[in-house]
Amino acid sequence: MTLLEIKSHLGKLNQIAFQLPNGGLVPSHFHVTEVGKVDKKFIDCGGTVREESVANFQLWEANDYDHRLHPEKLISIIELSERVLGLDNNLEIEVEYQGETIQKYNLDIIDGTFQLISKFTDCLAKDNCGIPQEKPKQNLKELTTPVNTCTPGSGCC
Repeated sequence: MTLLEIKSHLGKLNQIAFQLPNGGLVPSHFHVTEVGKVDKKFIDCGGTVREESVANFQLWEANDYDHRLHPEKLISIIELSERVLGLDNNLEIEVEYQGETIQKYNLDIIDGTFQLISKFTDCLAKDNCGIPQEKPKQNLKELTTPVNTCTPGSGCC
């Protein structure tokens, strides 16, 4: 989800809810403590230099149960970040949230609830570093016998 998309969704909501991959919800008294831009320049294991940029949201929960973040307030925080930091509306959003350590998620929305989507590591240069492609798995029941082959008891073998 991009900054432009989240602002559009927030404009239609009365409250903000984030759902974790396990189905649980981030407590409703969360705060967005950071909105920023994270630029990453790196070299993959195949020797290719890569760059990526994301808009970063950090969710944090405190013992402050009296203040809830409302959609219009989050829109204003995002717009301030766009002006001050020069954020592009088309930046993808990455959400940080405290689990066993700081965990990073992609973002989606289903039925008015923002979904935190787990992110995973991956090799970006599988073709350059010797990682074999996975062969497609086939169900043995679905394999057909080629024409002109011997079958058990046919006497051809």
